[in-house]
Amino acid sequence: MTRRSCAIYATGIVCAHLLIVGIALVVAQVFQTLIHNRLKKEITLTEKSQMFESWKNPPPPVYMEYYFFNVTNPEVVSAGGRPSVQQIGPYTYREYRPRVNVSFLENGTKVYALNPKTFVFLREKSVGDPQVDMLRTVNIPFVVVMNELNSYSFFLRSFISMYIKSLGVKLFTTRTVHEYLWGFKDPILTKIHSMKPDVDEYFGLMWKKNGTHEGEFVFNTGEQDYMDYGKIDTWNGLREMTFWSSNQSNMINGTDGAVFHPLINRNELLYIFAADLCRSIHLAYVKDVEVKGIQAYRFAPPEDVLMSPVDNPANEGFCVPAGRCLGTGVLKVSVCRQGAPIVVSFPHFYQADPKYINAIEGLNPNKEEHETYLDLQPTTGVPIRACKRAQLNIILKRVTGFPDTKFLNETIFPIMYVNETATVDDDSASQMRTLLLIVTVVSNFPLLIVGMGLILLLVLVVLFCRNRQKKTAKDETAYTQVSDKTDESPEAPAGQPMRNGSYIAMSPVEAQKC
Repeated sequence: MTRRSCAIYATGIVCAHLLIVGIALVVAQVFQTLIHNRLKKEITLTEKSQMFESWKNPPPPVYMEYYFFNVTNPEVVSAGGRPSVQQIGPYTYREYRPRVNVSFLENGTKVYALNPKTFVFLREKSVGDPQVDMLRTVNIPFVVVMNELNSYSFFLRSFISMYIKSLGVKLFTTRTVHEYLWGFKDPILTKIHSMKPDVDEYFGLMWKKNGTHEGEFVFNTGEQDYMDYGKIDTWNGLREMTFWSSNQSNMINGTDGAVFHPLINRNELLYIFAADLCRSIHLAYVKDVEVKGIQAYRFAPPEDVLMSPVDNPANEGFCVPAGRCLGTGVLKVSVCRQGAPIVVSFPHFYQADPKYINAIEGLNPNKEEHETYLDLQPTTGVPIRACKRAQLNIILKRVTGFPDTKFLNETIFPIMYVNETATVDDDSASQMRTLLLIVTVVSNFPLLIVGMGLILLLVLVVLFCRNRQKKTAKDETAYTQVSDKTDESPEAPAGQPMRNGSYIAMSPVEAQKC
């Protein structure tokens, strides 16, 4: 056997082995299974896991942008006209949200933590100074008091109305942005506080929320089931709430939005419990995106999250009292806001019934600026970019006994909205890209084996063809004797060699066929 033949046989054997092994590994998905099992084991909230530290002290900076709706025609509104508002902002704050008092429960399968939030103003990212800029908007303490007195007699309401008017309190108030956001001493609440000390005399949209937490959380670590990674087990000791009118609406589902289970697919719904809304919401896949070179899935709340029970009966449980429902795109949260007529929505009533948008002049809802979404890396479940947008509104309506409301048209009036954003930092993004590269290479290793087998198969074909070509050329060469003598030349005597210039020559002739 020639050296060339040995090379052909060796190439064929190696090629066959590579193709068989590679195809078998691809079909069995051995490496993918190993990677997935490793991820399920490593991505937990146990102290030894790599994810625990980033969960405890999130590295990406979180920014809170506050936008307010300045009322430009308060007299027209009081006379029954259409309100006109002008958006001012953003007033941006850096939010710090470490988890403290962390302790593990039930053999490490659950973890207890508090999540206090601290806010620091960033002038360079804001339109102005909140301690200087003035804001004219609805006097929320006044509206809350009116709402509380609505069930009392007309004469009592009239008496209190005259007393409030003597204090110089009106339906609309002008304060600095800082006061309205972080608190001021309100004259109505001060009087109530003197009679009921448990009522705070200060009011602010974020009063007592700087440096405080939203409750005590117990999370599943994912140690027993990776699908439970980061899911809330209890909130303030509760596994379900009592605010709403159905068991389904009272359920505490999902995570707090900071982490999600690994190996996310496009067809699943992700659940988040929003403590500030006192409810869980779900997010659905929207599209594939790329953030800092990292491929991610975008998830966002679909329209049915805040859809009217007429169109989505599952939302009927959020009507309190039962049967008294608002329209699409708004949610009344009075039940968990001490009875205040507070309504939440997406900014500018995005995805809401057009009647709410048309009732206020100056609103311009659009998806790019007002949609809430999460961009998640599907392999690890880590949020790469997050944008939570929510608007705070109050119900304005007539209350007999209060002349300031005599001509009011019932309106869900926008007060302000917040744009809470976070994007993975550069160092974390670099680490994530490296991790994903390793995962991709290892997961696709069987394909590399198959690719090498195909390359050797091509080499084998080339070697075989060249070897066949050389063999054919050799078989086509024949040998014949020629002479310069004619056929009539006399033959040499017996036993004597032929002389006189006779010669032997090779000449290729056409191969004879059998």
